[in-house]
Amino acid sequence: MKQLNQEEAKRICDRVLSFSKADECSVDISGNRSGNVRFARNSISTAGLNEDMVLTVQVAFGKKSGIAQVNEFDDKSLEKAVRRAEELARLAPENPEFMPAIGKQQYKPTPTFVRATADIDPEFRAQVAAYSIEAAKKAGLVTAGFFNDNTRFNAIANSNGVFGFQELTDLTYTCTARTEDGRGSGWVSRAAVDARRFDAREAVGVAIEKALRSVDAKALEPGRYTVILEPAATSEVLGNMFSAFDARDADEGRSFLTKAGGKNRLGDKLFDERINVWADPWNPEVPVMPWDGQSGLARQRTDIIKNGRIASLEYSRYWAQKKGVTPTAGHGNMIMAGGTKSLEELIESTKKGVVVTRTWYIRMVDPQSLLITGLTRDGTFYVENGKIKYPIKNFRFNESPVTLLNNVEELGKAEVIAPDEVQYQMVLPPMKVRDFNFTSLSDAV
Repeated sequence: MKQLNQEEAKRICDRVLSFSKADECSVDISGNRSGNVRFARNSISTAGLNEDMVLTVQVAFGKKSGIAQVNEFDDKSLEKAVRRAEELARLAPENPEFMPAIGKQQYKPTPTFVRATADIDPEFRAQVAAYSIEAAKKAGLVTAGFFNDNTRFNAIANSNGVFGFQELTDLTYTCTARTEDGRGSGWVSRAAVDARRFDAREAVGVAIEKALRSVDAKALEPGRYTVILEPAATSEVLGNMFSAFDARDADEGRSFLTKAGGKNRLGDKLFDERINVWADPWNPEVPVMPWDGQSGLARQRTDIIKNGRIASLEYSRYWAQKKGVTPTAGHGNMIMAGGTKSLEELIESTKKGVVVTRTWYIRMVDPQSLLITGLTRDGTFYVENGKIKYPIKNFRFNESPVTLLNNVEELGKAEVIAPDEVQYQMVLPPMKVRDFNFTSLSDAV
């Protein structure tokens, strides 16, 4: 399906708005062309190209609203979608938290589109798989992985004069390398907006090295250890915390940011003073849409944690109105400041500790304290006198990101994290943390 340009998208939006007889009308058009290749057991298993485009129209009569979707764009289909949304709105009950459509916004374009990524073709995808498979065979390992590239656009408009159009590209790559006997496992992930910044041979080399080094893992007694956490090891742990900055949840007592007396912890120091986290839609490494996909509000660069203090909370339009403050757009990315040291330099400065490549199967234990449980995976190593001595068996851990960010000893150089089960694009540093709580052993590699 052809991707729309700005002029074409504007014409369709205007047409939909002209059909509406409701008090207000909003339109969203999104299109995506997604290519992929999957490989397993050192051979390509699937490859494909998917294309789709959908239009969503939302209308309201007073506080009653209705939504309809359509993937046909002739006038008859567009008008039919509008009428269906209006019919549903008339049947719907009033929403006591209804907010009217937003007024005009200033959307500053973000650098989300790169032609080199949009030009990725089947040959490029096949070469990524070939590099991964050939390198694994040469090392006597077995690989499985997935490469995916996307070229997208999004357009929004409403009856108050709002209009926005943005094109986006991105790619993600994950690869697991294992010894044929299953005793060693390594893993790597990469993400980029610009395909020229992705090197499949470098990436698979990381997974291969981890797999070869993790053979014959020894058991280490569970307990509290100094750990060197690679960024992938903290992405889900911290992602759970970053998604808990909602002001309403805090004000109503459902959050780690809740304070006695129905207040929240805005301005309080909760972390080590070296912890700084912000959202920036124009960050060149992890750019995101210039507007929030839920509210349509224009995004801004926003400090989330400043010198260990809670610098801002997210206010929905309804909750902001109730509290008499300015509403905020959802952030889309999270960027954490790091230091200048590499992962290897963090290891070299460690007398005794554990290196964790990756965490997985993360589950929330206590939302009030953000206590999380999970497992290490794909390369866990014991460090002594600044050197990796030997691989160790994986652990289950119980830890809170709040505690983790209070126990930081050193931060390394930040890097882009490939999104997995995390809702944000993220830039995170490797970090050395004291007293990380390993509770039991796990036999899985």
